[in-house]
Parts: sequence; structure tokens; C-alpha cells
Amino acid sequence: MEPPDARARLLWLALLLAGHPGAQAEVRVSVPPLVEVMRGELITLDCSPLETPEHFLLEWFLIDASGKRHLLASAEKQGSELQSTVHDPRGRRPPYKLDSHGRLGLPDAQVGDARDYVCVVKAGAAGTSEATARVHVFAKPEPTEVTPNKGTLSVMEESPQEIATCSSRNGNPVPQITWYRNGQRLEVPTEMNPDGYMTSRTVREASGLHSLTSTLYLRLHKADREATYHCAAHYSQPSGQHGRLDSPAFHLTLHYPTEHVQFWVGSPSTTEGWVREGDAVQLLCRGDGSPSPEYTFFRLQDGKEAVLNVNLEGNLTLEGVRRGQSGTYGCRVEDYDAAEDVQLDQTLELRVAYLDPLELSASEKLLVFLNSSRTVVNCSARGLPAPTVRWTKDSVPLEDGPVLSLGSVTFDSAGTYTCEASTPTVPLLSRTESFQLMVQGSPELSPQEMEPRAGDTWTEGDEVRLVCSARGYPEPKLTWSQGAGTPAEPPSEGKGWISSSLTVKVTSTLAREGVSCEASNIYGKIGHAFHFGAVAPQTAQAGVAVMAVAVSVGLLLLVVAAFYCMRRKGRPGCCGRAEKAAPPPGEPELSQSGSEQPEQTGLLMGGPSGGARSGSRGFGDEC
Repeated sequence: MEPPDARARLLWLALLLAGHPGAQAEVRVSVPPLVEVMRGELITLDCSPLETPEHFLLEWFLIDASGKRHLLASAEKQGSELQSTVHDPRGRRPPYKLDSHGRLGLPDAQVGDARDYVCVVKAGAAGTSEATARVHVFAKPEPTEVTPNKGTLSVMEESPQEIATCSSRNGNPVPQITWYRNGQRLEVPTEMNPDGYMTSRTVREASGLHSLTSTLYLRLHKADREATYHCAAHYSQPSGQHGRLDSPAFHLTLHYPTEHVQFWVGSPSTTEGWVREGDAVQLLCRGDGSPSPEYTFFRLQDGKEAVLNVNLEGNLTLEGVRRGQSGTYGCRVEDYDAAEDVQLDQTLELRVAYLDPLELSASEKLLVFLNSSRTVVNCSARGLPAPTVRWTKDSVPLEDGPVLSLGSVTFDSAGTYTCEASTPTVPLLSRTESFQLMVQGSPELSPQEMEPRAGDTWTEGDEVRLVCSARGYPEPKLTWSQGAGTPAEPPSEGKGWISSSLTVKVTSTLAREGVSCEASNIYGKIGHAFHFGAVAPQTAQAGVAVMAVAVSVGLLLLVVAAFYCMRRKGRPGCCGRAEKAAPPPGEPELSQSGSEQPEQTGLLMGGPSGGARSGSRGFGDEC
């Protein structure tokens, strides 16, 4: 007979074999061994018997942290239908659900749902089988937050200083935090280190989620003054995926001593330090320390410092600088943390360039006589640095130097002369002064000859425009010998010429006499005669005129003849006889019959009434 403890072991082994899937049973169960979801999603656990017995009981159990099973729901198959019941929701909201296929549903997955779930199928004589499904619930953490150190961190500190704190809240499983400088990951240990390290703290929230806080400590250097820092939280997702949430970037405020000082002229200036008198001159001083140190500006006079200004900006402005402000200026950076070998003082030489107004030896209008032998004008220019002088006439360059010398003066010498002084080493520093040269003398005349319109001759009646131009000082007066020309036009193109024109018609008389223009002023006068040479008559027009006269005379004769015939009152034959030759004197004309003589006598005498007889006699004689 076996001992009692041996019998107990055999009974326990029998029970285990009875509970093992497929052990002494014909029914088998399939469930997904691992289910991974994100927080808030629907969890569905499928339990499917591999065989289809006519009657079976399906039960879902939850295994708690102690390993104890809790019946959640069951379903019993009766015929073709599966009757399901939820037994213990264990306070879950929303509660568990069991559908008509025996699938266990967990809506709105929470971190607390991450457990083991057992599906048991009891099929009576066919046996009992079970399988376990493990659930993992992942939660994406909230956006990563970083809190940088707002103070001023000194690079002179020899131990690591707190840089920032990074937080990733409400994630599952616990996220990981990494640090970055200028986009490059910082490999810092979690143990204290002279160059830097980080510390971490994890908190399990009441919701079952996890929050992680990491603090970075680094030993800083001056090169870190422009560096950007940030942190990132790395979290897990289903199917082995990973996510990353980066924090905003930030800069640190560092304190580091001055190592170099620069001092220069900020306003427009030359490389030699020249500035223009009257400008606002800005002196700039910069030290490379942080925070910005205090700056002291001074001027050296007789070996002593005269303090001009003290500020934190490093700027000194000299408004409307004058030539007397030329000299040596200095800047000093007040940084007591700087090394002893650092030069904190810098000086520069300020040179104020100036150019006084120009002085001409001639007045604004200089009068000289025509053909003067030599005229000299001086241009005095005083400035620093020494200016250069050049002359121009009507914007055309003449010569360089302060003295302008004119030889034999002609009317072409008249115009505007300008003296220009400039300083090549100082841009925009220049002055000009001008005078007007007026040349006095008898006028000079320039006629514009007109060519015939066709061939070498003019035709009578041609219209021609004559132009005379003159110059001189005082301004000459232009007159014409024939009528009045146009008023003299003002000088053009600065040449001093004035012009007048006259429009005439060419005639034979005008060709013989000519047309003259004359220019005169108080110093004399000069004239010019325009001659036209041969002038051809207008033949075609003369023939037309003669024909018109002939036609007019013929018409007049016809009118007189008609009037005469009407006076004969019915004796038109008189008009016919008048064409015959007259009888010799003393021989009276005989009529053909005696009866006609009285009538003829009566007509010649003017009729019985005798009116106007004496006048009628003349007409009778003509007939």
C-alpha cells in the first residue's frame, strides 16, 4: 500500500492532466495568446472550440495579481443557439460583453485591462479544455514638456549644473527620455559624473499610467552660448512599433568673462578713420563676455582721460561732429571676471574731414572784352585732407588746379565756369562755386542762306523764309530791310545766339534790291544782304491772264453791237450795210426806190418827233 503523501501526488497529477488542453479530452479550444491594443480601443477575445459538440459550456475567467480566477461571463450551447450571461463586471465601465459567438469584448480599453484571461470549454463526456489570452494595453503619453533653467549659468563653475527638467506624463509602458544638444543625442550616464549626468523618477498615476521625469546636469563651456537643447520621450506601440515626442528647443543664459574687446567707428568712414564734419558719428565698443558688461567711453587729452559716457549698450554718438573733435578716443570694458592678461581697453584715432566754402577771385558775372589777351580766375579751397580742384565749363572738364587761365577771349568763351573741390579719400565731401563769363563786343552775324527750290533760279512768287542769327554782349538787336521779321528768339544750347526770321515772296524788284538783316549793339553793327539772282516769270499764269482780258473785251463789243441794233427799230439791214464800204465824200448814197427815202430820212433824223436828233446823228453816220 502506497503512503498517503504518494497518493496525494498521484491525485494532483491526475487533476493536472485532466485540466491540460487535449489531455484525456476530445474537445480543444483556440484563443489568441497575445492581444495588443492602444488605450481607448476595443478589446475582443475570441474563444473557438476546434470541435463542435452538440452541447457545451463556455466560461471566461479573469486572473488577478494573486493568481486567483474570477468568473466574468459564460455561454451555454443548446441546439444551434448560444445563450450568454455576464456574471461579474467587477465594477468595469463600460462592462464586459459576451456576444453570440462566445467572444469576450472589453470596450474602451484601459491600462487595468492588461491581465490574463482564461477561456474554459466543458463538453460533458467529451471533456474539458481551456486556453489563456494575455492582454497588453499601450498608452501614448502627453506632449513632452521641458523646463529649462532660467538663471544665469557660469562657465567658470567646475562641476555640472542643472540644465533642465523633462517630463513625459501618462504613458504605458513607462516611456524613455533622451537629451539632445544641437540636434545630436547626448550620451550622459545616470550616475554622477564630472562632465554631466541625468537623473530619472517614475510615478505610477492613479489611472495606472506612468509619468517619467528626467533632469539633465552638464558642465558648461563658452562654446555652449549658442547651443540649442531639447529632450524627447520614446514610447512603445502595438506590434513592436515605437513613437517619439520632442519638446520645444531652448537656449541657456551663460555667464562667461570677456576675452576680446573691439572698438570701431560705426558711421560711414574711411579706412584711415576720416569722418565728415557735421555728420553724426557713432563709436561702437563690444566685449565678448556675457552678460553684457559695462562700457566706459573716454577721450585722451594731454595724456589724461576725459570720461564721455558710461552705458551697457556699448554705443557713443557724437552729434554734428566738428573739426575740433578730432583726436584719440577710448573704450574700456568693466569685467572683473576677465583674466589678467586680457586687454580690456581699446583706442582709435578719429579724424574729422572738412572743406570750407570756396572763394573765387571773380564775381558771379564776369565781363571781359572780345579778344582780350589773358583772363585769370583763382579758386581758393581750404580743407583737410587737402582737396583737389578742377574746372568745368558748361559741365565740360577744362583743367585741374585752382587757377583758370583764359587766352584770347572769343564769343565761344562765354558760358558758366564751375570750380569743384573734392577730397578723394572722403566720399561725398565736395563743394562747387560758379561764375558767368560775359564777352562784350560788336555783334557777330550768322545768316542762313536759302537755296532755290528748283534748279539754279527762283520763280517769281516763290515764298522763302530768311533766318539771321547773331550773338554779342550786350545782346544785339536784329532788324530787317523789308517789313518786320519775327521777334528775336532767346539763346539756345548756351551758345549765346539769338535768331530772327522773315518770310517774303520773290519778285523781280526784290531780286534787284535784295533783303538785308542787321545786328547792332552799343559796340557796333553788322549786316548781311540776301540776293536771289535770276528770277523766272510765271509764263503759264501770264497766258491765262491775257486770255481772260481778251474774253472780257469781246463780250463788251457784243453788248455794244446788240444795243446799236435795237436802236434801229426794225432796220437790221443797217447793221448789214455798215459792213459795206463807205461812199466817197461828197457822193450821196442813192436809194433803190423813192418810197424808201423818207423812211431812211426819218430814221436818220430821229423820227417826226425830232427827239434826240443831234445824238442820233452820230449813230447814223456810223451806220
